[in-house]
Amino acid sequence: MMKLFLKLILFFAFAISTYGEKKPKETDLVQILIDVKGKGEGNLSAGEAWLKISSLPPSSIPNLLNAMNHANPIGDNWIRSAIEKISENSESSLPVKKILQFLEDKSNSGEAREQAFQILQSSNKEYAKKLIPTFLKDPTISLRRKAVSQLLLHASKETDQSKKIRLYEKALENGRDVDQIKSASDALEKAGKKVNIQERMGFLVNWHTVGPFNNEERKGFDVKYKPESNVDFAEKYKGKNGSIKWSQMSSNDPFGLVDINQNYGQLKEVLAYAYTEFNSINEQKAQFRIGSKNAWKLWVNGELLFARDEYHRGKTRVDQFVIEGKLKKGENQILVKVCQNEQTQSWTKQWEFCLRITDKTGTPIHENKKLSYNF
Repeated sequence: MMKLFLKLILFFAFAISTYGEKKPKETDLVQILIDVKGKGEGNLSAGEAWLKISSLPPSSIPNLLNAMNHANPIGDNWIRSAIEKISENSESSLPVKKILQFLEDKSNSGEAREQAFQILQSSNKEYAKKLIPTFLKDPTISLRRKAVSQLLLHASKETDQSKKIRLYEKALENGRDVDQIKSASDALEKAGKKVNIQERMGFLVNWHTVGPFNNEERKGFDVKYKPESNVDFAEKYKGKNGSIKWSQMSSNDPFGLVDINQNYGQLKEVLAYAYTEFNSINEQKAQFRIGSKNAWKLWVNGELLFARDEYHRGKTRVDQFVIEGKLKKGENQILVKVCQNEQTQSWTKQWEFCLRITDKTGTPIHENKKLSYNF
């Protein structure tokens, strides 16, 4: 009897505690995923919210896609996973029209638009395939890549030589990934059409460099050597091994790779500066796209835009890092600091970078050649 009484008490206590408890709103649950932070902060709450969100109906997918516009990469992963779960478990039709509207709105984030396309592709492959040509000039590079890939495939199968060349030229014009650009340019070269990839992609290849400065124990990354405050080609500096001065160098690499070892040899625990000027026809927003496996800093018109204190992780890639900035009308000063560490393995000998300036779609911004900086 006593045991039954205790069970009744526990039951009513639970009922009272949960009576009137509001069911969490969808927006509140999604906000938990948006707010999740790195190093595990918020993951427990996110996991609980994810279980509820992943049970939502397909009609919630457009709202979840919109949430990706506001989430960090960790939150994006949580939301993307929830969308995939909803799509898998769905017994009702997906809100295709609203998902398509989201995809077509280029103000949405690239990651979210890519996810929208993946949903449509999983739902109807043939329908999604017909959308791909519309991505040819898309600002989201992953979507643009699909259109260029399709174009390259059509070009390879085209039997009319003049049409084949036009297709490859179109792919080259709109391609943004190195492998696709190389495929198109190689095919055009084979057809007798000379291609200047440097010019097409807008790499900055003419530089003045000065070095080597000391970077023992990697401390030089934070040392403000004189070129950071003033670039004077007539000035001599105290380098790691004596007096040093500015010298010119140009890159002949198709993808604009500036190999600093060519000027100073394969040195370790050193750093160098590279300087150039870019004449913009007007004031405009720009992206500074740099690739380097070394530690580096980038200044534009004296403003430090970005710094990366990491060495030899992976390889140097075109457009490896995309930094938002702006160009002023006329002459713009661009300074890059490239550091080399103490590692001696063969894969750590590279001391290099490549840089180009583009709009948000990766289309190169070409300088005003009539007023461009002369070497």
